[in-house]
This record gives sequence, C-alpha cells and structure tokens, in this order.
Amino acid sequence: MSSNENAFFTDLVFFVGMCKNPGTLSKQQLNESIKGKPNFLEYISYHLNFMSILAGPCSNFNEYIGFIEGRHIQTKLTKVKMKDDNTLIEPSPNKAVITKLVICVVSLTVFLTICKAFPLADMLDDKFIDESSLLWKLVYLYISTMACKPKYYFAWTLADAINNAAGYGFNGIDEDGNYRWDQISNLNIWNIEMATSFKMYIDNWNIQTAAWLKRVSYDRAPKYCTGLTFLLSAIWHGVYPGYYFTFLTGIPVWWVARGMRKRFRHFFISTKFRKVVYDIITWTVTQLAISYTVAPFFLLATEPTIKLYKSVYFYFHIVVVIALILLSITSSDDHQRTLSKRTVSSSTNHVQYIENVKFHST
Repeated sequence: MSSNENAFFTDLVFFVGMCKNPGTLSKQQLNESIKGKPNFLEYISYHLNFMSILAGPCSNFNEYIGFIEGRHIQTKLTKVKMKDDNTLIEPSPNKAVITKLVICVVSLTVFLTICKAFPLADMLDDKFIDESSLLWKLVYLYISTMACKPKYYFAWTLADAINNAAGYGFNGIDEDGNYRWDQISNLNIWNIEMATSFKMYIDNWNIQTAAWLKRVSYDRAPKYCTGLTFLLSAIWHGVYPGYYFTFLTGIPVWWVARGMRKRFRHFFISTKFRKVVYDIITWTVTQLAISYTVAPFFLLATEPTIKLYKSVYFYFHIVVVIALILLSITSSDDHQRTLSKRTVSSSTNHVQYIENVKFHST
C-alpha cells in the first residue's frame, strides 16, 4: 500500500471512528465525521478514484461523496446565497485548470534548468568543500534545495488541476467575488517562497497531508504533539534515513522558531519600517533553516547527509541548541519574575487584610 493510499485509509477509519463519541469532538471534527458506515462501492471509489490515485491529494470523505452525488458545488453555492441574494452562475473550472497547467509547465521548466545547473550532489564534492567559503556553501545549498522543489509543485499542481477539471475542489467565493478552486490544493507557492516563519512554510507545503497528520496525530496525542507528528510524518514517507534526519531536525527547529517569534515579534510590529526589517530577517533565517533541514530529504542516505552537514560545520544544529538554551533560561527567569510578583501581591493583600481587621476591631 502506497503512502497516499495509507493516508486515505487512515483518514476514512478516523472519520468513521469520530462519530462514536460526538460529545468529545470539536466543531470541525463533528462536520467531518461520518455518521454511517460507507458501503463497499463508496469505500473503493474513495481509495481508488482515478483523479488522486497517483499523486493525491488526500481529501475529506464527505466532500468526495458530495462530489460523486453531484451536490458538492451546490452545497457551497447555497452557503453563499444565504449571504447574497444575487443569482450565481454555475462555476466553471476552466480558468483554474488553465492557470494550474501553466504553473505546471513553468515549474517543470525551472526544475529541469536550475536543478541541472545547481545539483545538490556538487556540495559533496571534495574540491567544492575545500575551496568554497561557508557563505557560498549556504547560498549554494539554498539554490540547490530550492531547485528541487518545483518537481513537487509540478506533481501536486497537476493533480489539483485534474481534480478541478473533473469538477472537484470548488471552495466557494472569495471576497472579490471570484470562484475558488482550492479546496484540495496541496500547496501555496507564493507563501512557501515568501515564508517568514517555519510554521508558515509548513502550513503551505503538502497542505492536505499536513491536515491529515493534524487529524490523526497532533489533535489526538496526549502530549509531545509536535514531536510525535513529525516522527509519524517521517515514518509515513518511508524508510530512507534522510527522511528521519529531516523530520527529527525539524522538531527543535520548530520549537526555536515558535519561541523566538513569541519572544521578539512584538518588538518589531510597532512601525512599518521595523516590520519590513523583521520580515527580511525572518525570511532569510527561514530559508536558511528550510534548506539546511530538507537537504537530507533529497540526499536520502546517511553518509552524504553527514558529509554535507560536516561541510557546513553543523552550523544550524549548533544555532538551534544555543537558541533552545537561551529560550529555556529566559523562560525560567520570566517564570521566577511572575512568581515574585504574585508573592509580593499576595503579601500586600495579606497585610491590607490584617490592617482592615485591626481597623474594624478598634
């Protein structure tokens, strides 16, 4: 069973299982839960439909059945009509499909040209390692990993276009009155390339798989939600060591990115200039973090991964460890200050209480 079929299967099992305890579900889980047991034809159709059997994406079972029964688009239009009395024309996917096919052509062209000009394997060449500066290695690593991504843009956008061409993937109308065909889109290329945080990057990459991981792992794990979800993602991808290097490195990077954003972002959003400076810095750091983290994903094996990381002195691992230590220290200091304030406040209230008692006694 392929990883894509695994996602469909576990998602279906999860949606069926959710209906057993409706009182414990969130609003989203309640909407997605399956109230009755699917019949054999629905089950096979959901798993083996021609639109997504090769490249996905994984989609909601209820939405898929709505599409098969011909009420997928009408349901979305009905929700819009409740807010707008104007007559809505039956949406056509032609514009969305053509746009996505153009993106496919551009993505494939970029991949075949830049990836050939900047192969990641060149970073493993001893001559390149010995003669290149650390700065050039980091720039080359960014370009070479960026050049690997368009093949995913091509595959996922083509899969999305195929679903749209069949009439599946309609997602209502946006604020400007344009029809949206992005319900099962698997990525947002602009947000990926312009991401200013690790989370923003992940939220816009392989979107449907991320949603599946959230449903079956993150929302259900009693603790260590992030770590367990990253680990499940590594297992789901396969057995190559590179996958585990990538996702296990991603766990502390995620923690640091979240901690740093929480600690420092509010200092930079007071003025437009500071916000621009903050965006430039965070974009640069995010791209460096992503290129460093995902390199093993493309290299796959252990030996080239270690050689690559050694050539850049494991610099981002070191940065992450230092950042985690500093965040831990500052968090501890904040906790101590909070406790001190509470103690002082409690003591003050206690003294005031005693003085009030004495006053009333006299």
